[in-house]
Amino acid sequence: MSALRSIICSTQGAIDLQINGALGIPFNDLNRDRAAKLPEICRFLYQQGLDGFLPTLVTASIEQFHRSLFFLAEAIAEQKQNPNPYEAKILGVHLEGPFLHPDKRGAHPQQHLLPLNLDTLRQVLGEYTDIIKLVTLAPELDPSGETIQYLRDRHIIVSLGHSTANAEQTRTAIAQGATMVTHAFNAMPSLHHRDVGLLGEAILSDRVWCGLIADSVHVSPEMIKLLYRMKKQIFLVSDALAPLGLPDGTYPWDDRQITIQNGTARLPDGTLSGTTLPLIHAVNNLVQWNVCTASEAINLAIDMPRYAMNLAIDPDAPVRLTWIQQSFSCQVQEIPIYPSIRSVRHFLSCEVH
Repeated sequence: MSALRSIICSTQGAIDLQINGALGIPFNDLNRDRAAKLPEICRFLYQQGLDGFLPTLVTASIEQFHRSLFFLAEAIAEQKQNPNPYEAKILGVHLEGPFLHPDKRGAHPQQHLLPLNLDTLRQVLGEYTDIIKLVTLAPELDPSGETIQYLRDRHIIVSLGHSTANAEQTRTAIAQGATMVTHAFNAMPSLHHRDVGLLGEAILSDRVWCGLIADSVHVSPEMIKLLYRMKKQIFLVSDALAPLGLPDGTYPWDDRQITIQNGTARLPDGTLSGTTLPLIHAVNNLVQWNVCTASEAINLAIDMPRYAMNLAIDPDAPVRLTWIQQSFSCQVQEIPIYPSIRSVRHFLSCEVH
């Protein structure tokens, strides 16, 4: 590295609240063999700078949901019983579906979408309410708000997304207890000068946090800059898919295939389905695009996701990331770490002590 660099700050690791898989393993299609690789994935994500994450299950059959939830519950219990300081912690599970509007389903398979009511919600949650921490849903599917109240009563955060909700429907959902928006701008109506819609109401509400994919494909840098000027309750997510950590190419994805090119994932028909870029990459992007200062960009990956999830910010927590400003980009330097881990040099372009 060049000697022309400056240390910005040192922080805890990042938190990723929307990540669908890694190292070829999709979280929403686990079996015994795939689940055996979860500890390896947790170590890999730790090397990428994460302290914790929510494995995100995209729309699938209830049977498939429950199978993945079973193995994730086992992994969570194992981490609690035998904590490894060099693993990113599984903080719980994010269900992104199946309660999504068909017109905004994106890459989610339509055949597995379900109506949003208490009966179907209980079926999907099954016996796993205690590990499910976040549910993305389209609020217009349940005008009564019973399902939002049911989730909030069980301390599950409700995020609005994959939705056609207008401003009035969104205001109602926020009043009922929704406190997040899933991947702002994507799979929702655009901002309109006569109806601010779902995202506009979220921007206007101090109670609502917006998740953001900052890869320059899901949302343009200019629109991200505009969002940041309008709202401060924002956190970064990777929305990374199973090929995270693997090279570009074509990979299986449920009964379909996705093609990864330059870190962007698309279905054969061109539908945008996610990324394979590390969360830290989004921090670099915000700095390079002059969206905000380096310290503000770092905060969107470190503290803001914790605030959004009501996680305690421990001022005495171990500091393991040193953020360096160099050539107008942020790099992350991890300390301390045991010498056998070298892959972090490739994935994060950083030095390891």
